[in-house]
Amino acid sequence: MSQPSASAKVIRDGLWYNNPIFVQVLGICSTLAVTNNMRNTMIMVLGVTFATAMGSLTLSLLKDLIPRKVRMIVQVLVLSFYVIIIDIVLKAWAPAVSKQLGPYVGLIITNCILMGRAEAFAASNPPGLAFLDGAANGLGYGWVLFVIATIRELFGFGSLFGLRIFGEGFEPWTIMVMAPSAFFLVAIGLWIANNVKFRAQKAGQQSGKPAAGNPQPAGNAGPGQGGKA
Repeated sequence: MSQPSASAKVIRDGLWYNNPIFVQVLGICSTLAVTNNMRNTMIMVLGVTFATAMGSLTLSLLKDLIPRKVRMIVQVLVLSFYVIIIDIVLKAWAPAVSKQLGPYVGLIITNCILMGRAEAFAASNPPGLAFLDGAANGLGYGWVLFVIATIRELFGFGSLFGLRIFGEGFEPWTIMVMAPSAFFLVAIGLWIANNVKFRAQKAGQQSGKPAAGNPQPAGNAGPGQGGKA
Protein backbone atom coordinates (compact mmCIF):
# COMPACT_ATOMS: atom_id res chain seq x y z
CA MET A 1 0.00 0.00 0.00
CA SER A 2 1.42 3.39 -1.01
CA GLN A 3 2.01 6.09 1.58
CA PRO A 4 -0.81 8.41 0.33
CA SER A 5 -3.39 5.60 0.29
CA ALA A 6 -2.16 4.35 3.68
CA SER A 7 -2.48 7.86 5.14
CA ALA A 8 -5.97 8.28 3.70
CA LYS A 9 -7.05 4.94 5.16
CA VAL A 10 -5.66 5.87 8.59
CA ILE A 11 -7.61 9.14 8.52
CA ARG A 12 -10.85 7.49 7.37
CA ASP A 13 -10.54 4.77 9.98
CA GLY A 14 -9.88 7.21 12.82
CA LEU A 15 -12.73 9.53 11.91
CA TRP A 16 -15.38 6.94 11.05
CA TYR A 17 -14.71 3.34 9.99
CA ASN A 18 -12.69 2.49 13.13
CA ASN A 19 -13.97 5.37 15.26
CA PRO A 20 -12.73 5.13 18.87
CA ILE A 21 -16.23 5.46 20.32
CA PHE A 22 -18.56 3.97 17.69
CA VAL A 23 -16.38 0.99 16.69
CA GLN A 24 -13.68 0.46 19.32
CA VAL A 25 -16.01 1.63 22.14
CA LEU A 26 -13.13 3.35 23.95
CA GLY A 27 -13.06 6.61 25.91
CA ILE A 28 -16.69 6.24 26.98
CA CYS A 29 -16.18 7.48 30.56
CA SER A 30 -15.05 10.95 29.47
CA THR A 31 -18.35 11.43 27.63
CA LEU A 32 -19.97 11.52 31.06
CA ALA A 33 -17.31 13.69 32.67
CA VAL A 34 -16.94 16.68 30.35
CA THR A 35 -19.78 16.85 27.81
CA ASN A 36 -22.08 18.99 29.94
CA ASN A 37 -20.75 22.06 28.12
CA MET A 38 -18.87 22.81 24.92
CA ARG A 39 -15.89 24.62 26.46
CA ASN A 40 -14.89 21.72 28.69
CA THR A 41 -15.39 19.34 25.79
CA MET A 42 -13.14 21.40 23.51
CA ILE A 43 -10.33 21.40 26.09
CA MET A 44 -10.63 17.65 26.62
CA VAL A 45 -10.68 16.93 22.88
CA LEU A 46 -7.60 19.09 22.25
CA GLY A 47 -5.81 17.43 25.16
CA VAL A 48 -6.62 13.88 24.07
CA THR A 49 -5.75 14.61 20.43
CA PHE A 50 -2.40 16.18 21.38
CA ALA A 51 -1.48 13.40 23.81
CA THR A 52 -2.53 10.62 21.44
CA ALA A 53 -0.77 12.07 18.39
CA MET A 54 2.47 13.03 20.14
CA GLY A 55 2.50 9.89 22.28
CA SER A 56 2.05 7.67 19.23
CA LEU A 57 4.79 9.55 17.37
CA THR A 58 7.25 9.25 20.26
CA LEU A 59 6.53 5.58 20.90
CA SER A 60 6.85 4.76 17.21
CA LEU A 61 10.27 6.43 17.14
CA LEU A 62 11.32 4.44 20.22
CA LYS A 63 9.68 1.12 19.35
CA ASP A 64 12.94 -0.62 18.39
CA LEU A 65 14.68 0.56 21.56
CA ILE A 66 12.06 -0.49 24.11
CA PRO A 67 12.46 -4.00 25.57
CA ARG A 68 9.24 -5.97 25.18
CA LYS A 69 9.05 -6.76 28.91
CA VAL A 70 8.75 -3.08 29.85
CA ARG A 71 6.92 -1.86 26.74
CA MET A 72 3.64 -0.98 28.44
CA ILE A 73 5.39 0.74 31.35
CA VAL A 74 7.30 2.94 28.91
CA GLN A 75 4.09 3.67 27.01
CA VAL A 76 2.39 4.89 30.18
CA LEU A 77 5.39 7.06 31.09
CA VAL A 78 5.56 8.66 27.63
CA LEU A 79 1.83 9.35 27.51
CA SER A 80 1.92 10.72 31.07
CA PHE A 81 4.64 13.16 30.00
CA TYR A 82 2.38 14.74 27.39
CA VAL A 83 -0.64 14.78 29.71
CA ILE A 84 1.44 16.60 32.35
CA ILE A 85 2.41 19.19 29.71
CA ILE A 86 -1.29 19.76 28.99
CA ASP A 87 -2.05 20.14 32.70
CA ILE A 88 0.81 22.64 33.22
CA VAL A 89 -0.23 24.72 30.19
CA LEU A 90 -3.84 24.87 31.37
CA LYS A 91 -2.86 25.91 34.89
CA ALA A 92 -0.60 28.63 33.50
CA TRP A 93 -2.80 30.04 30.72
CA ALA A 94 -6.36 29.01 31.64
CA PRO A 95 -6.50 28.55 35.42
CA ALA A 96 -10.28 28.91 35.55
CA VAL A 97 -10.78 26.12 33.03
CA SER A 98 -8.16 23.99 34.78
CA LYS A 99 -9.97 24.42 38.09
CA GLN A 100 -13.33 23.62 36.54
CA LEU A 101 -12.07 20.44 34.89
CA GLY A 102 -10.34 19.43 38.12
CA PRO A 103 -8.85 15.94 37.98
CA TYR A 104 -10.24 15.12 34.54
CA VAL A 105 -7.21 16.52 32.70
CA GLY A 106 -4.85 14.28 34.63
CA LEU A 107 -7.16 11.36 33.98
CA ILE A 108 -6.54 11.68 30.23
CA ILE A 109 -3.78 9.15 30.81
CA THR A 110 -6.44 6.59 31.79
CA ASN A 111 -8.29 7.15 28.51
CA CYS A 112 -8.17 3.79 26.73
CA ILE A 113 -7.72 5.47 23.34
CA LEU A 114 -4.16 6.56 24.18
CA MET A 115 -2.94 3.13 25.22
CA GLY A 116 -5.05 1.44 22.56
CA ARG A 117 -3.44 3.31 19.67
CA ALA A 118 0.03 3.09 21.19
CA GLU A 119 -0.20 -0.69 21.54
CA ALA A 120 -2.25 -1.54 18.43
CA PHE A 121 -0.73 0.88 15.91
CA ALA A 122 2.30 2.92 17.02
CA ALA A 123 4.19 -0.18 18.19
CA SER A 124 4.25 -1.62 14.67
CA ASN A 125 4.05 1.32 12.24
CA PRO A 126 6.35 4.14 11.08
CA PRO A 127 6.33 7.49 12.95
CA GLY A 128 4.45 9.47 10.29
CA LEU A 129 1.54 7.06 10.16
CA ALA A 130 1.58 6.68 13.94
CA PHE A 131 1.24 10.45 14.41
CA LEU A 132 -1.54 10.58 11.81
CA ASP A 133 -3.33 7.67 13.44
CA GLY A 134 -3.16 9.33 16.85
CA ALA A 135 -4.44 12.64 15.49
CA ALA A 136 -7.23 10.99 13.47
CA ASN A 137 -8.40 8.93 16.45
CA GLY A 138 -8.30 12.01 18.67
CA LEU A 139 -10.42 13.94 16.18
CA GLY A 140 -12.72 10.96 15.65
CA TYR A 141 -13.23 10.86 19.40
CA GLY A 142 -13.62 14.63 19.41
CA TRP A 143 -16.40 15.06 16.89
CA VAL A 144 -18.53 12.51 18.73
CA LEU A 145 -18.01 14.37 22.01
CA PHE A 146 -18.85 17.69 20.33
CA VAL A 147 -22.17 16.31 19.06
CA ILE A 148 -23.04 15.02 22.53
CA ALA A 149 -21.94 18.26 24.22
CA THR A 150 -23.95 20.35 21.76
CA ILE A 151 -27.13 18.45 22.56
CA ARG A 152 -26.52 18.44 26.32
CA GLU A 153 -25.62 22.12 26.66
CA LEU A 154 -28.26 23.31 24.21
CA PHE A 155 -31.16 21.51 25.87
CA GLY A 156 -29.73 21.40 29.39
CA PHE A 157 -28.76 25.07 29.67
CA GLY A 158 -30.20 26.68 26.53
CA SER A 159 -26.74 27.87 25.49
CA LEU A 160 -23.65 27.00 23.42
CA PHE A 161 -20.16 27.92 24.66
CA GLY A 162 -21.95 29.86 27.41
CA LEU A 163 -23.85 32.05 24.92
CA ARG A 164 -27.61 31.92 25.40
CA ILE A 165 -29.44 30.49 22.38
CA PHE A 166 -33.00 30.08 23.61
CA GLY A 167 -35.10 32.86 25.11
CA GLU A 168 -35.98 33.42 28.74
CA GLY A 169 -39.08 31.28 28.39
CA PHE A 170 -37.04 28.15 27.67
CA GLU A 171 -37.41 25.42 30.27
CA PRO A 172 -34.13 23.48 30.61
CA TRP A 173 -34.27 19.70 30.27
CA THR A 174 -32.98 18.54 33.64
CA ILE A 175 -32.11 15.10 32.29
CA MET A 176 -29.57 16.67 29.91
CA VAL A 177 -27.67 18.22 32.81
CA MET A 178 -27.44 14.87 34.58
CA ALA A 179 -24.48 12.60 33.79
CA PRO A 180 -26.50 9.55 32.61
CA SER A 181 -27.81 11.53 29.63
CA ALA A 182 -24.35 11.24 28.05
CA PHE A 183 -24.58 7.44 28.08
CA PHE A 184 -28.06 7.54 26.55
CA LEU A 185 -26.76 9.78 23.76
CA VAL A 186 -23.74 7.52 23.19
CA ALA A 187 -26.05 4.51 22.94
CA ILE A 188 -28.23 6.31 20.39
CA GLY A 189 -25.11 7.30 18.44
CA LEU A 190 -23.82 3.72 18.46
CA TRP A 191 -27.16 2.50 17.16
CA ILE A 192 -27.24 5.08 14.36
CA ALA A 193 -23.60 4.48 13.34
CA ASN A 194 -23.99 0.70 13.24
CA ASN A 195 -27.26 1.01 11.36
CA VAL A 196 -25.58 3.20 8.71
CA LYS A 197 -22.70 0.70 8.36
CA PHE A 198 -25.09 -2.25 8.14
CA ARG A 199 -27.07 -0.56 5.37
CA ALA A 200 -23.85 0.29 3.49
CA GLN A 201 -22.62 -3.31 3.75
CA LYS A 202 -25.99 -4.65 2.65
CA ALA A 203 -26.06 -2.30 -0.34
CA GLY A 204 -22.52 -3.38 -1.25
CA GLN A 205 -23.48 -7.06 -1.11
CA GLN A 206 -26.52 -6.50 -3.30
CA SER A 207 -24.44 -4.66 -5.89
CA GLY A 208 -21.79 -7.37 -5.81
CA LYS A 209 -19.13 -5.03 -4.42
CA PRO A 210 -17.77 -4.87 -0.86
CA ALA A 211 -18.81 -1.80 1.09
CA ALA A 212 -16.04 0.80 1.05
CA GLY A 213 -14.11 1.22 4.24
CA ASN A 214 -15.34 -1.76 6.19
CA PRO A 215 -14.11 -1.21 9.74
CA GLN A 216 -11.09 -3.18 10.83
CA PRO A 217 -11.09 -4.75 14.31
CA ALA A 218 -10.18 -2.39 17.13
CA GLY A 219 -6.90 -4.19 17.75
CA ASN A 220 -5.76 -4.23 14.12
CA ALA A 221 -2.41 -2.64 13.56
CA GLY A 222 -3.47 -1.00 10.30
CA PRO A 223 -1.50 -0.46 7.11
CA GLY A 224 1.96 -1.09 8.51
CA GLN A 225 3.74 -4.28 9.39
CA GLY A 226 2.54 -6.33 12.31
CA GLY A 227 -0.83 -7.70 13.21
CA LYS A 228 -3.02 -7.59 16.25
CA ALA A 229 -1.51 -6.47 19.52
